[in-house]
Amino acid sequence: MKRNLLPTLLLSGILLTSCTNDDDNNPIDEQVNAPATYTFERDGSSTVDYNGQTTRLLMGEALSGALMDPTETAASLQAMYAHEAGTENFENTDLNTSDKNLKSKTAASADFFASNTADQFDIRADFDGWIDAQATEIFPRWNSAAAPGSAGQIADGTSTRYVSGQGLEYNQLVIKGLIGAVMADQALNNYLSASVLDEGENISENEAGTTVAGKNYTTMEHKWDEAYGYVFGLNADPANPNNDLGADSFLNKYLGRVEGDSDFAGISNEIFEAFKLGRAAIVAGNYELRDEQAAVIREKISEIIGIRSVYYLIQAKLLLEQPQPAYGTIFHDLSEAYGFIYSLQFTRKPGTMEPYFSRTEVQAILDDLMDDGANGLWNVQPQTLQNLADTIAARFDFTVTEAGS
Repeated sequence: MKRNLLPTLLLSGILLTSCTNDDDNNPIDEQVNAPATYTFERDGSSTVDYNGQTTRLLMGEALSGALMDPTETAASLQAMYAHEAGTENFENTDLNTSDKNLKSKTAASADFFASNTADQFDIRADFDGWIDAQATEIFPRWNSAAAPGSAGQIADGTSTRYVSGQGLEYNQLVIKGLIGAVMADQALNNYLSASVLDEGENISENEAGTTVAGKNYTTMEHKWDEAYGYVFGLNADPANPNNDLGADSFLNKYLGRVEGDSDFAGISNEIFEAFKLGRAAIVAGNYELRDEQAAVIREKISEIIGIRSVYYLIQAKLLLEQPQPAYGTIFHDLSEAYGFIYSLQFTRKPGTMEPYFSRTEVQAILDDLMDDGANGLWNVQPQTLQNLADTIAARFDFTVTEAGS
C-alpha cells in the first residue's frame, strides 16, 4: 500500500531545492543537507534544546505511576497534572523546581485552540474528571471485585486491571489521551505551525543568525526542536533515537510499537528523517522545504494514533469472540482504544487546519463504544468494535487488517 504523503525524494538526506528570499525577491538555490543525526551546531556548540519537553514527558511518567498508587488522592494527582513551581509534587527535585506542567499544555496549540477556548475548557475538564475518578471511584475499591455498575479489580492470569463500573481504566484514558492532547497537539499544531515558526521577526532573525538572548539558537530553530522533543525527548541517544524506541509512555512508545509491525516498518525513520531535513532547511532558510517536512511529520504521527485506535479495537474484538472472554484484558484494550480515539481530535491532515476526526466525530465514536449506558463496556459487542475500526481506518491510508494485527 502506498503510504508516503510526499515523494520519497523529500525524505532523502540530500535534496536540491529552490526558494525565494522575501526580503530581496532574488531566487536562492539551496542544497539542503540533512545530517546523519539530529545534531546542529553554531560556532562549535549545539543549537538543539528541548529541555521543557523532556521535563513534561518526565512529569507524565510520574503521573502515570501515581495513577496506579491507591495511596494517592485526587488532590495529589491533580497537583502533579497542574504542577506549580516550587511545589513538591514529584520525587524528582528538578521537576519540583520546574515551572512546567502538563495541564497548561493540554489542548493549547496555536492552530487549534488559540481561539477555541470552549473546546479547550471541555477537554481539560475531561482530564480533570478522569483523574478525580481514579482517586474517588477506583482507589476506594482497589481490592474489591469489579462488576457491571461497580468499580473494582478484574484478574486475568498474571494481570490485574482496575476498572470503573463501565469497565474503563481511567489511568489509560489519561495517559493515552495526553498523547493527543499534549504531545501530538503541541508538536503538530503548535511548534510545527507556520504561525508559530514565522511569528514576529522569526524569519528575519533566523536569516540573520540572531539568537535568543543567552542562547545559541534562533527562535525558529528552537520551536522546531520543541516539536522534536515531544517525540524523542526521553531517548537515551536523542540525536539518533531509532535504536531506542519505547523510551517513554507516550508518542515514542507507540512509534516503537507501530515500527515493530511489518506493515508499517520504516515509519519511525520517515519521521526522524523529516525532522532532520526540516531542521536543516531552517538553517538554510528554505521554508518551503521546512513546511513540506512538517506535513510528513503530521501525516505519520497522526497515522500512529489512528493505527493504535484500530489495533486495540480489533484486539478486543478477537478476545470477545472467544468462548471464555478475558474481560480484564478486553477492558484494558478498550480503555487504550478509548484514549487513542480521544486523541484523534488532535491529529492533523496535511495541508489543512483540520484533524482527521473532529471533536464532535470523536465524541460520537466514543458514545457508540459506550452505547450500553450505565454498564458501558460490559455488554459491548464484537460487531460494534469492527464497525468503529472500519470508520477510523477509512480516514487513513491503511486497512483494518494491517492495523489490527
